[in-house]
Amino acid sequence: MRHGQSEKMEIIRMVEDSRIGVKRTLEELGINRSTFYNWYSRYKEGGYDSLASRPPRRHQFWNQIPPDVKQKVVDTALDHLDKSPRQLAWYLTDTQGYYISESSVYRILKSNDLITSPAYTVLSAKDKFDQPTTRINQLWQTDFTYLKVIHWGWYYLSTVMDDYSRYILALRLCKGMSADDVRRTVDMAIAESGVDHVYIRHRPRLLSDNGPCYISSELRQYLDEKGFTHTRSRPYHPMTQGKIERYHRSMKNVLLLDNYYSPDDLKAQIEAFVEYYNFQRYHESLNNVTPADVYTGRDATILEERKRIKNRTMRLRKQEYQKSIAKEKTVA
Repeated sequence: MRHGQSEKMEIIRMVEDSRIGVKRTLEELGINRSTFYNWYSRYKEGGYDSLASRPPRRHQFWNQIPPDVKQKVVDTALDHLDKSPRQLAWYLTDTQGYYISESSVYRILKSNDLITSPAYTVLSAKDKFDQPTTRINQLWQTDFTYLKVIHWGWYYLSTVMDDYSRYILALRLCKGMSADDVRRTVDMAIAESGVDHVYIRHRPRLLSDNGPCYISSELRQYLDEKGFTHTRSRPYHPMTQGKIERYHRSMKNVLLLDNYYSPDDLKAQIEAFVEYYNFQRYHESLNNVTPADVYTGRDATILEERKRIKNRTMRLRKQEYQKSIAKEKTVA
């Protein structure tokens, strides 16, 4: 039960005038002794005015996210519906210069009914070898996947991915899955990466499955001429190519939302997705930078800048918290 200013004053007078002692008087009145002595101490120090009810103290943690930042998270999420809470957190850090954790973004979006369940299942596959790659152009993964064009039939997408950075080096939309299609795709990857230059001492190792186009003598001869070694995954063990399998699944989750009525239309959409995947999509397994950041070596600079932004943000939040506490004490 809360007591008003006049009630507190009346209780103090009753206790002062009581002949049965403070303890028994307070027991009769149903007042806790510590509460009474708190009132009495304030009264002796500040008089009647000090007995006025104080507004409840605002519960605030020093690292509480300001309301304007929460609104910024919501606005950014509505502008970038393709980004997950994890991707939004790092996008805001990189573009706004203000650190906010992934869990905080998730809670903000959830409180605003902006969290939806994905309409697809995630492919379970091995993310890395027992002896993972340590640099770009050390290992390239290649594989085919298939997509349908209305009235044209099935087309096969040949892709080459850099294992270390997950950067898509080359893609070709083909009518079949021949060794020549693989060769042409690898040629595009070589041109993109520049690994055929004289000063490149070590050529990439090519990883593929055991499809007929990959075990052909034509492809073996081509790779020997280029100075490439070729590793094939174990039969009935597709997890070896987990990275490119995950990439194909992510791509299909987007592309299969539409129908395509010409190969050129399908190819344009694939290229648009690859542009997004390489240069915009934050990858959790790459410390939430893009494949292009890792492939070009920008990731170290980005991660260092993020660390600096986080330290600055935490320092500013603590300063704002201390200011608010000092203001509350001044008002009180």
